Amino acid sequence: MSENTINQDLMYHIGCRQGDVGRYVLLPGDPARVPLIANYLDNAEEVATNREYRTFTGTLLGEKVSVTSTGMGCPSTAIAVEELSMIGADTFIRVGTSGQMQDFMEPGDLVIAWAAIRDEFTSQQYEPLAYPAVADHDVTLALRQAARESGLPHHVGICQSKDSFYGQHEPDTMPIASRLNDRWAAWVQGGALASEMEASTIFVVSRVLGRRAGAIMLNGGTHAKLSHLLETAIAGVKVLIEQDKKNDA
Repeated sequence: MSENTINQDLMYHIGCRQGDVGRYVLLPGDPARVPLIANYLDNAEEVATNREYRTFTGTLLGEKVSVTSTGMGCPSTAIAVEELSMIGADTFIRVGTSGQMQDFMEPGDLVIAWAAIRDEFTSQQYEPLAYPAVADHDVTLALRQAARESGLPHHVGICQSKDSFYGQHEPDTMPIASRLNDRWAAWVQGGALASEMEASTIFVVSRVLGRRAGAIMLNGGTHAKLSHLLETAIAGVKVLIEQDKKNDA
């Protein structure tokens, strides 16, 4: 029997099988953050590590919940959502950091994205650019409820998802500096809250697959308040679990 036959049910990139993950999956970019988030789960165990993808699975309120890192950027994120969906996941929440776009915000504020600017090309392999990158309503409201109940400063709105980290952080070094600066100014004037690198693809791919998705980020990249982000994300999943149990009853 060939190795391909033995591992035919093993997802090629994330290294997981059916049964390894729950329907709810938290998606940080950084593999190092996976065990940090998993610490908030009950009986969490590492189930797979391959490339940028690291997965832990535990439970919340008796429901299986997983954490899988996506790596940085939309291409690897799309793979994670696709393969997790193939083995039973149906609810995805991006949990990460973002760059501030509005002056009224403070470092450490939470950002809950109900939509994302598709300033990346991965999602265009799924839907034309005119198709909106919109989060699931129930997931977004669950995250907002968790943030409100925590009393932590938070904002709900639009984020920008980009392909180039330095194209945003050092636009004047790029040959198309004027174009990058003009677009950034337009998005800021339009009220976009934060810049990050994964949400738009998670939203679009999840919609195409008939799954749910949301996103919560820590503004400003400050790690001193990382626990605020992780605790709120976990609380949001608990809200969803309770709602889903009522709806399924």
